[in-house]
Amino acid sequence: MALFAISDFHLSFSVDKPMDIFKGWTDYTEKLKKNIESQVSADDTIVIPGDISWGLKIAETIEDFRFINSLPGKKIIGKGNHDLWWESLTKMNRIMAENGFDTISFLYNNAYVVGDYVVCGSRGWFFDDTADKKIILREAGRVEMSIKEAEKTGKTPILFLHYPPISKDAVCEEIMKVIKEHNIKYVYYGHIHKAGAYKAFNGKYDGIKFECISCDMIDFNPVKIKI
Repeated sequence: MALFAISDFHLSFSVDKPMDIFKGWTDYTEKLKKNIESQVSADDTIVIPGDISWGLKIAETIEDFRFINSLPGKKIIGKGNHDLWWESLTKMNRIMAENGFDTISFLYNNAYVVGDYVVCGSRGWFFDDTADKKIILREAGRVEMSIKEAEKTGKTPILFLHYPPISKDAVCEEIMKVIKEHNIKYVYYGHIHKAGAYKAFNGKYDGIKFECISCDMIDFNPVKIKI
């Protein structure tokens, strides 16, 4: 019952938004499928924290979720900045059920036990001088809500965000405050791609491990979580 993570699929099976216009993304869905099938079993779980599909409405994501559902293992899906299709948890669960996508769950003010761990998290937000502080505070509240759900289980919490709460030269203090107050020690995030790799912080900060898991940053190979 292993736990894996990989972010930012940017799927577009039903919309005209090809990713292979970017360097390194040629045949990327085939790479994802091959790499995941070679490492992940039906009993394992993959966390995918955001930027799932380019579809603007959930009806435009069905083929993307069909692809995800066809991959081995259970999948826990988080929200990214490009996931404009995102709806209420009730509606998303209903649509997954209607289409027989029985391996997909959504990380949305909740938490999921996976073996000895518990998966929690939210989207987060960017935090430069132009950032909307109201959105940051709202996201910090959602992060805390999910962590509190995780704490109820007594398992080791692992936090998954879409936006990084830290870069090489800055920290999102509002979200970092929540992380520290709840003694979170492991944080995985997406959003940053190879063109912005110079910004990505991978390593320990104040005793907390941070790792970027955007798919092109990890060569489209899911990261096995080992703590």
